[in-house]
Amino acid sequence: MLSALERFAPLPLQESWDNAGLQVGLTEAEVSGALLCLDVNERIVDEAIAKGCNLIVSHHPLLFRGLKQITDATDVQRTVVKAIKHDIVVISMHTNMDNAQDGVNWKIAEHLGLADTRFFAQKTVAGIEAGSGVVGDLPAPMAAADFIQVVKKQFGVECALCNELLQRPVRSVAICGGAGDFLLDDAVALGADAFITGEMHYHQYFGYEQRIQICVIGHYQSEQFTSEIFRDIIQKECPEVRTCIAETNTNPIIYL
Repeated sequence: MLSALERFAPLPLQESWDNAGLQVGLTEAEVSGALLCLDVNERIVDEAIAKGCNLIVSHHPLLFRGLKQITDATDVQRTVVKAIKHDIVVISMHTNMDNAQDGVNWKIAEHLGLADTRFFAQKTVAGIEAGSGVVGDLPAPMAAADFIQVVKKQFGVECALCNELLQRPVRSVAICGGAGDFLLDDAVALGADAFITGEMHYHQYFGYEQRIQICVIGHYQSEQFTSEIFRDIIQKECPEVRTCIAETNTNPIIYL
């Protein structure tokens, strides 16, 4: 299972600060079922237990930094304890999945119906073509206001954070799921009409009026379909393994 996921999104593709791969448990464990999710917390482990899954595959790593103790002091520590107590293995595919061909950003493009999807901010890592973002084309140009409504509908977004509405039609769309503001200037340089990401700093909204349509939809919302990638890999490479996309919403941000 782990090898199948890592063939799709090799660990060398992850950023230097990341901690993708095996998080908790033993690799030789026989898989009774795989729960697929964005984040790992106690409620996700509870869902895995309830569904008889002894494997959790997440996008965001449970463990970013080393733990100096394992007690009940923090959510992360409690989650580790619960996973170990119930013999649950936790695997995370993070920035390696962001950077991989057909990874997170490609899935976002798929849900928007983009065509001619391709990397931008492309790089080669250990001989593998990768990229932090993708760009593609809408089936037909549309007004910026209509485009934003389409994005909101496709991703179930209650509100999108945007700059001034673009006065030209939107056709070319650049994408970087999660915290992708570092690619905004790259998106402008390649001539994209719009840039979709999960979160951006306030001051980065300034100075791009009529240059590009910024559309920020939330970190969780932008990456919510990553579990579909995990499901497809496992069903193709390990068809005997039962997969369940998590029903638990782990988004810590609420809109009031």
